[in-house]
Amino acid sequence: MLSKRPTFAAILLIAATSAFARVTRVEVAERTDLSGGAYERITGKIHFAIDPASPHNRVIVDLDRAPRNERGEVEFTSDLYIVRPKHGSDAMFVEISNRGGRSAVLAPERDDFLLRHGFTVASVGWQFDVRRDPDLIRLDAPVAGGITGKVRVDFVVAEKKSEHPLGHVIAGQVGGTGYAVADINDASAVLTERESQTAERRPIPRSRWRFTDANTIHLDTGFVPGRIYEAIYTAKDPAVVGTGLAAVRDFVSYAKHDANAVVSAQHVYAFGISQSGRFLRHMLYQGFNADEDGRQAFDGMVIIVAGAGRGSFNHRFAQPSRDAQAVSPLFYPTDLFPFTDLPTTDPVSGRTEGLLDRAIAENVAPKVMYINTSYEFWSRGESLTFTTPDGSREVELPKNVRLYTIAGMSHIGGPFPPAKSDNVELLGTNLRNPSSYWPVAHAMFVAIDAWSRGNVDPPPSRYPHLADGTLVRTIPGAPVRPYEPYTLDLGSDWPRSVAEPPRVLGTYPAYVPKVDADGNEIGGIRLPNVAVPLATWTGWNPRDPKIGFPNERTSFVGSYIPYSKARIDRLYRDKYDYLGRYAEAAMQLVKERYVVADDLPSILNRGTEEWDYARKRAENLTALFSGEPR
Repeated sequence: MLSKRPTFAAILLIAATSAFARVTRVEVAERTDLSGGAYERITGKIHFAIDPASPHNRVIVDLDRAPRNERGEVEFTSDLYIVRPKHGSDAMFVEISNRGGRSAVLAPERDDFLLRHGFTVASVGWQFDVRRDPDLIRLDAPVAGGITGKVRVDFVVAEKKSEHPLGHVIAGQVGGTGYAVADINDASAVLTERESQTAERRPIPRSRWRFTDANTIHLDTGFVPGRIYEAIYTAKDPAVVGTGLAAVRDFVSYAKHDANAVVSAQHVYAFGISQSGRFLRHMLYQGFNADEDGRQAFDGMVIIVAGAGRGSFNHRFAQPSRDAQAVSPLFYPTDLFPFTDLPTTDPVSGRTEGLLDRAIAENVAPKVMYINTSYEFWSRGESLTFTTPDGSREVELPKNVRLYTIAGMSHIGGPFPPAKSDNVELLGTNLRNPSSYWPVAHAMFVAIDAWSRGNVDPPPSRYPHLADGTLVRTIPGAPVRPYEPYTLDLGSDWPRSVAEPPRVLGTYPAYVPKVDADGNEIGGIRLPNVAVPLATWTGWNPRDPKIGFPNERTSFVGSYIPYSKARIDRLYRDKYDYLGRYAEAAMQLVKERYVVADDLPSILNRGTEEWDYARKRAENLTALFSGEPR
């Protein structure tokens, strides 16, 4: 039950002095009690003012071209969303919003794990190109006026259509708004098509296509599956995208150091999933864990399913929603050297760098936990986070870093019972993998707090290795090939801006986890569904032929390939034999602290559901092919 408390004149202004942070004030729009008053939700807007001359801000591209106030500072705002225990907390997790969304952990009625464990959870808008929607969190970034430049968009379609938005839209539902076309009649704009990632681009005559408005493109003959379309056009007045990095940094500093802050915490941790996990890697690389006064922002980070990526988070005309998927989007500055935390040498550029170089040099390196899945090995270059860029050897992890990879899991879980996607753009050949990384994430949320406070070392890293043969270049018989990050020539003005399209120079070698005789991965954390299997669980799923590119991986999803009745009968005496082994595997993970006891009941319940589903399905198929009645 929700109860709302009105604020003064509907908005309460909370002052913040610049001596503590670059937050100038917070507008609290609403305070709402949740779960009978156990928790409080606070929504509002944060006002920032940052100094372009600060050494910690000079890395923000085009900040020097943005409007300034009378003090010479650049002002901007972002949305704020907080859920906190009413009894207070000395520790806070900042959830880095994924494409403006509010995840399940910010709603106590959906997943109150962090709140039950006494943490405040906050989210700050950092992405400027999130569509305006009251349910989404976004950044109102300053604009570098008077600048024009080329913007590139690429896309594929799952069904024939005549129009497509210029902004990046994922599965028809989420994504950015993109940059508007400066002149829809511009004759220099180009549209091309090609049949594969690195095939030659074929220009489509300008007479056959047009911009129907500043944000939509139309092709007279229609866009069709099986082709990659790419448009390059002129836009103007780019957002100063890198202020999103400063917004997160400065909110954390404000919460830690301003006695009048709307929410305070002595210990602050970040977690980010997928795009927002890549944001955290980018934040570390560009030195944003130190505020304008050089103080450490985050004490710890849990970076989930980011693979080896960073993103389009700080360059001119950057599109934060763009990433690198099997067929589109492609060739955006997502998977760039350096990939490892400690320095390695790039064989292409000759540069020697590590992701944590700046944080280590400024003595602000947080504790870091990476959680990745099988999907990230197959589709996000995950092996490069712990191998040299040429793939010749493994690189040690710093003492402040742990790496956990979860065997046989996809980037996002599907429904249970397993089914094919109901979204045509994510339609794969196989049933979707329904497993979840949340039990491991929950365990690491607790572990990073204890580790950062200096109380308890976290569970040891667990991931496949070259030395023991659990990390390999190929899987014989796999119907798809793993993604290998492209080496790109981004132009002479990078990192200020990008040459569009970038020139592809080659790829970095990627490795994938070795599998056993049943097709399940050997290395990493093996949750009970993989350790005691009734199916082959993969991080890849071939695209359905009807949506085009059938030899490529479906974005985000993995496969559930069920065993036959005969195989199940060979593996287990009966249901009780299976459930006993399943429970033993689950309890061992709790003992090793890769899973918390809180999640044990739901894990064990899923084991029963998996047996009932797999056995019934196998028996039905056996009866179908034998002609016996079902």
